[in-house]
Parts: sequence; C-alpha cells; structure tokens
Amino acid sequence: MINEGLDRELFEVFRDLLEENNLIAHQGKLVDASFVEMPRQRNSREENKQIKSGERPKDWNDRPNKRRQKDVDARWTKKNGETIYGYKDHTKVDNKHKFIDDYHVTPASEHDSQVLDKLLNKKDKGQDLYADSAYTGEEQEATIKQYKMKNKVHEKGYKNKPLTDKQKASNREKSRTRARVEHVFGFMEQSMNKLYLHTIGIKRTTGVIGLINLTYNLFRYEQIVRLHGISMS
Repeated sequence: MINEGLDRELFEVFRDLLEENNLIAHQGKLVDASFVEMPRQRNSREENKQIKSGERPKDWNDRPNKRRQKDVDARWTKKNGETIYGYKDHTKVDNKHKFIDDYHVTPASEHDSQVLDKLLNKKDKGQDLYADSAYTGEEQEATIKQYKMKNKVHEKGYKNKPLTDKQKASNREKSRTRARVEHVFGFMEQSMNKLYLHTIGIKRTTGVIGLINLTYNLFRYEQIVRLHGISMS
C-alpha cells in the first residue's frame, strides 16, 4: 500500500471531497509541525556519526537482521530542553473547520521554516497565513510573497532588538487564530496514541503519518456533522 503511494492518494481523495463541499473553505491557513517519536536507537557513537553523515555502518551489511531494525532516517533534536528522536509531521490546516489540507514529513531535526514551500500552493493565494515565529526570516517571507498570501506569522524578537509593545499586541491577536492548529495536534496526541510509532525508515513513516492525518480528518468530519449538522452531498 505504502510502496504504491495509496496512503497519499487516500488522503487526497478525502481532502478533495471536503474541498468540493466547501468544508475546506480556503479562508485562511494555519501552518505548524508536531514531533512523531520513534523507539530510540541503541547505536555506538561511531555508528551515529556515520548515520548522521548519510552513510550506513559497514558492519551492518554482514548483519541483515540488525540492519532491518535500524532506522537511518530518523534524527535527534531538542525542544525546550527535552531530547526527541524521530520525525516531524508538518501540516497546513484550513482555518474555518480545522481540516488538514496538506502535510509533509521530515526527520525531527528539520527546522519548521524549511518546509513552508512544500506546504503552500496556488490555491492559497490571497489567504491569511498564520504560523508561530519559527516561520520568520527572509526566505520564508519570500515564499509567502511568492504564493501571494497575507503574512500573519508571529514576529520574532532578538537579543538587541526586542519586540515593541505594538508587535507584542499584534502577536497576541494573531494567536487567537493560530492556536486553532494546536487543537489538531492535541486531538492526535490525546486520542491517537500520542504520535508514537514503531515503523522504520522515512518512507514507511511518511505512509503511516499520512494515514494518521487522514484519520484525523475523518474524525473531524464526524465532529462537524454531529455538532453542526453539516455533511457532504
């Protein structure tokens, strides 16, 4: 299934149905990423060094059973002092009904801002784009401008250039909308095994994450029907 790309196809078929029924309304987009943790690998320091440089330890070639259990695509990273091993689920969420409109999977060490260009497309033209300050920078501003979106990304303060009171107030106002993306990841973590997987390799992991994102959209659709009486024709 994953080798044939059916995970992505299934996600896009349901996404397109939502779009055709105006449940993906294209009135604004929320971009963020969530960690998908994996079992931590027990490698030697030298093995980790080779993996990080894109090589596969040579002695693994003579030990196929060991090689099959080793993930050479997942990466280590830190956030708020916590060490994390695995991948990231980068998502673009439609603001109105909080459906996932698109996604991209990377190793956990990939910075959120580097994926922005892979999430946006021509359908996003003219919409507000909300994201936290991780998505600031000249490259990201150029990407937002390229897709002709309205930049609602949080402004970022620096050591010698702190945010002004006006900028802080603007960020607080943006947060009222941007926080909606946290509801998506919150549902996944509380109701969908806390985004902890046991797959090996980015290809399989991407396939499973795609199915998780599809499952979220299915659950969200059921909520919309139950709470608001909205359904697809």
